Amino acid sequence: MSTERPLSDRVLMGPGPCNPYPEAVAALGRPMLGHLDPEFVQILDETCDRLRTVFRTTNPRTVPISGTGSAGMEAAFVNLVGPGDVVVVGVNGLFGERMCDVATRCGADVVRVDAPWGQSLDPAALLAAHPSPKVIAVVHAETSTGVRNDVEELGAGKGDALLLVDAVTSLGGIPLEIDAWGVDVAYSGTQKCLGVAPGLAPLTLNDRAWARRVEKPQSWYLDLGMIGEYAGTSGARKYHHTAPISMVFSLHAGLGALLAEGLEAAWQRHESCGRALHEGLERLGLELFAEKGHRLPELTTVVIPDGVDDVAVRRTLLERHGIEIGGGVGPLAGKVWRIGCMGHTARPRNVTLLLAALGEVIG
Repeated sequence: MSTERPLSDRVLMGPGPCNPYPEAVAALGRPMLGHLDPEFVQILDETCDRLRTVFRTTNPRTVPISGTGSAGMEAAFVNLVGPGDVVVVGVNGLFGERMCDVATRCGADVVRVDAPWGQSLDPAALLAAHPSPKVIAVVHAETSTGVRNDVEELGAGKGDALLLVDAVTSLGGIPLEIDAWGVDVAYSGTQKCLGVAPGLAPLTLNDRAWARRVEKPQSWYLDLGMIGEYAGTSGARKYHHTAPISMVFSLHAGLGALLAEGLEAAWQRHESCGRALHEGLERLGLELFAEKGHRLPELTTVVIPDGVDDVAVRRTLLERHGIEIGGGVGPLAGKVWRIGCMGHTARPRNVTLLLAALGEVIG
């Protein structure tokens, strides 16, 4: 008789989707509406309002892009960056590398500021990298390494540059203050600390960035001018594309659950669970990979001990205990595990379960 746990009983503690809030799951089953139905338009408006609250911004142009977090990255770059524009990019992990790739495809003159994977970026080095960049881009929470990069200092010292922030793994999980920190554009994903299935990319853009946008972005689908008209951020609505109705329902509900708890309370819950996870892993004799003082509570990287089979451990955790954790990517493949503690998954019982199961599996 198989001991495999049912798929519905999985505890998702990898770097990808977390277990979504029950309210977000239930909302996926709502009766379908048309994308022009007034009831759906009202829900879309409320979703944008809730996103402003979570982003801590008053930006009118705050919308859920129809696509995953990578669509948010593409939208941010193609609307702001054109041929010859200088873009300073902080690179200390996979998603900083991806920013460089996307900016290069836009024709930008990319100036990299590198730090070793596992270490945080130096804000002063980013600010000094070029005298007059159009954009300074940084990943707030680097999913590939579990490192938090400082954003507030960049906003204070950016000068005429636009500050572009990847908040895919930070929004809803750790403090992020778009307006107070001087962030001009930021994007996220629904599947991590927001506790919703993957499929939408919340994005916010301020007036300063809007005034310096590319006249005709290379992507028709991700043109924020047309998306904004569809979402009503410019005061008038025009048809642009068919929105993923059920995903908007789900995001609306997930944001409702998050805000009912309280954003600061959610930050504290993630911090508490992350701290308990870090301490528990160290009690097991495991080494944490990310730089101390810049470790994310919602995404933990742990060094795989010598002689331990990476794939076998992850497979056993999944098949025997129904727990998913992730492996390393890029140069960290086979060297670290990535353990997510995000959204609805960030609960003490899940931390306790993971530590007990991992201790059993690795002996």
